[in-house]
Amino acid sequence: MQQTKTKRFYKHATASKTRDGWLVELDGRPVKTPAKAPFLLPTAALAQAVAEEWQAQGERIDAGRMPLTSLSFTAIDLVAGQRSQITEELAEFAQTDLLCYRAEHPESLVCRQRDSWQPLLDWAALTFDAPLAVTSGIYAIEQDGASLRALRRTIERHDDFALAALAAVVRLSGSLVIGLAVSHAHIDAAAAFDAAELDQTYELEHWGEDAEAKALRDALQQELADCERFLALLRQ
Repeated sequence: MQQTKTKRFYKHATASKTRDGWLVELDGRPVKTPAKAPFLLPTAALAQAVAEEWQAQGERIDAGRMPLTSLSFTAIDLVAGQRSQITEELAEFAQTDLLCYRAEHPESLVCRQRDSWQPLLDWAALTFDAPLAVTSGIYAIEQDGASLRALRRTIERHDDFALAALAAVVRLSGSLVIGLAVSHAHIDAAAAFDAAELDQTYELEHWGEDAEAKALRDALQQELADCERFLALLRQ
């Protein structure tokens, strides 16, 4: 969705049911995607939430305040036609997943990583039959081929809308396991943020946080929360 702000051209945004899904209408006219595709949404809950985003706009439409709309546009215009490329990209995260690379010292950080990250890896191993190896330091390790294939199959089972949100969480967090944990409602956005930002949080506790770092972390928290909400609306 373009980030330029265009003048609002409608009074009312509403959700309506059709034979093929749910539409969002502006003064009775259905919204189209940026690629001019039909803007069909899979659930009433998502359609209503998207309509509320449009209704909440002021004199100008601010795409930055429409995360659910943006994710939906991405699902329709990009994900639907690029599933294999996106699946490949996300699957590659498993080979160097953030949770698999631990600090060697100090001991306080080593313990914090273990306590936060290992339960997520254990969950993925049990849920997807995909155990991942862990190492200390920066040298890459080879992950088990069967585990990588199992994770790929899990990615492939996401529909276009869920895959759009999964891809966003994985890219934001640097971890396929964190992304899958959010998409399967195993953890919420706050827990995802804590796991993804564990090292940064540890550093900030010792050295302090400046305004720029805080703004970036606040933005990350909000984006993860938007993805979590989007996924929840798909399940309703």
